[in-house]
Amino acid sequence: MKLLYLPAVKRMKKKLLFFAFASITLTFYTQVNEVGLTFGGTKFVGDIGNETYFLPNKTAGAIFYKYNYNPRIALKATYSFLPIAGNDLDANNTFRQQREISFTNTIHEFAAGIEFNFYEFDLSSEGKTATPYLLLELAAFSYTNVASYSSTGEINYGKETSYAIPFGIGYKSKLYGTLAIAFEAKFRYTFKDDLDFTSIKTPNANLEGTGNDWYFFSGISLIYTFGRPSCYTKGL
Repeated sequence: MKLLYLPAVKRMKKKLLFFAFASITLTFYTQVNEVGLTFGGTKFVGDIGNETYFLPNKTAGAIFYKYNYNPRIALKATYSFLPIAGNDLDANNTFRQQREISFTNTIHEFAAGIEFNFYEFDLSSEGKTATPYLLLELAAFSYTNVASYSSTGEINYGKETSYAIPFGIGYKSKLYGTLAIAFEAKFRYTFKDDLDFTSIKTPNANLEGTGNDWYFFSGISLIYTFGRPSCYTKGL
């Protein structure tokens, strides 16, 4: 009986191997990969400094990788180096100007999310080389915080890790060949109120409110695309 079923088993194994190979090949050839660098600036909005949004005051940067699931949707992973700063002398209200507090901090952020193109984006198609897009992400970030205060009021600093909900908008366009350029602005709502080293727990703090901090990052990206199948990019 085993000999009778042996040819059938062999045929089944061949079919399984064929489908496995076809699936791996299809996955490889349908991958559309992008890597890029972003240069721009950050803006902090919290208890210290200017309250105006979209007014970068520190230079920042990021590197990212994208996997284009299709011409409308991409999966994106990003590491961002984001210095932030605030100075009450730059504020718009008299209360902060008279308080004269300032700070600097640095955020290291890892984010992952989905990029949704309004229009199909294909560097090889003449009518599909530019589109606005939306970006929805989840982010984990680390920063320096106030770990404790000594009996004399001196600050003991530490490291804190938290998460944020970033969302953003952008516009990207073909630059040349496999290169593209993008302009992007991201907004991060955090669940922390001490990115500026001040919170309701700060001794003798003279604060206007207890809302959580925001930080923003806007910039210009240079993108290199690779791994496109010839039927999708016509060799670009």
